[in-house]
Amino acid sequence: MTKPENAIPSAFEPKFMKMSVLTAALQELTPRQIRDADPDRAIEDWLAFAREMDCPNIQISAALHPTEADVPPEAMLDPVANTLDLRKPFDGTRARRVLAAMQATGVGVTDIAFFDNLLHDDNDLRAKKHRFVVRMLDAAAALGCPAVCGFVGRNQKLSMDGNLLFFEQVFIPLLKEAKARGLEYRVEQCPMPGWTIGDNFHNNIGYTPALWIALHRICEKHGVGDQLRVHYDPSHAILMGQDSRSVFQFLKDTGYNFLIGGFHVKGQVIDARGVSAWGYGGQTMERGDWQGSKPASEPRDQAHAWKKQTVLAEHELPGTARHDPLAYLQNRSVDWLDHQLAARELLAIDPAKTYLVVEHEYPPARIQDKAALAPILAGSLAFTRAVDEAAAAMYALQHEVLAAQGIAIQGVGREAYRS
Repeated sequence: MTKPENAIPSAFEPKFMKMSVLTAALQELTPRQIRDADPDRAIEDWLAFAREMDCPNIQISAALHPTEADVPPEAMLDPVANTLDLRKPFDGTRARRVLAAMQATGVGVTDIAFFDNLLHDDNDLRAKKHRFVVRMLDAAAALGCPAVCGFVGRNQKLSMDGNLLFFEQVFIPLLKEAKARGLEYRVEQCPMPGWTIGDNFHNNIGYTPALWIALHRICEKHGVGDQLRVHYDPSHAILMGQDSRSVFQFLKDTGYNFLIGGFHVKGQVIDARGVSAWGYGGQTMERGDWQGSKPASEPRDQAHAWKKQTVLAEHELPGTARHDPLAYLQNRSVDWLDHQLAARELLAIDPAKTYLVVEHEYPPARIQDKAALAPILAGSLAFTRAVDEAAAAMYALQHEVLAAQGIAIQGVGREAYRS
């Protein structure tokens, strides 16, 4: 690269992403007996907790109340986290109370997250979940959020191609509800292998870029293309054997790098021994969720279906896994610095308007005690903020300051699609 004549120096102005944390990190911050009787207390308590940790935003976790859910809590990998209780609509009175708490604490709400199967084959169950989503959309609009976050799901009675047709039939109406409220629905791409005791590994069809594109094309046909976006979580890419740079490059190559609208900051540490035993795709027999040829009768035994995933990997809370350059190159752990660089280099985002939502699912550290968990979350938030600031500085220096003066960037760096 030669230095252009009369080059105008560019100012060094790094753009940092906005920090947030998913409230599922501490479900019992407000004890169940208190939040059941006073639903919005849980949000108030989390806003105050975020302020204590110097976290400027929260992502509110919503879920069907345990008394209304179709999957028993004992069968779940994680406890039920319904920080936002929607057994009753989120009306103006509730909205004003939460908005007042946001103003008092100075903590914002990035969006609302609900992770359930919205393509369930049972018509009544699916209708109940969809009614819940509409209430969640109302809550997001009342709080001034730009989006909600969740899964698509999978109809277990249909093929993958059949699920695309089913998505068009039953999910498009939800996106039209989002459009009417000026909201996006951001799909998180977890394949949810342990969601059922069947052997399907991919139980959420929005699990990978090629499928995001297929879903988006359907949405465009119905005028709701602007409503479908992706809430990208690198932990699930690692579970699929992918790395963020290659995922983002694929989206750019295909003209869909506008799809990612936000990030969950959660890692995955692959167990090389587990992969050697079972290969990617997970454990498929003698898990403990079946008794001979019949499903286990106890919900806690059905939770063993998650061994399809946990035999291969363990979630990482950012900052808790060792720095491991070899694991980064093998796509067996998230290379956080390159993740943040690649997002800026390849995606159609404005970093200053993009949220990094720390999601805590590292099992040994999922402590349901505020005093014990607070320094763990604070440390992870600090790590995430520091990595993003480093990536922002590198990007601004290399792609703005040096580029404006025609000065070449040194070295090669990590390359997409390279094995």
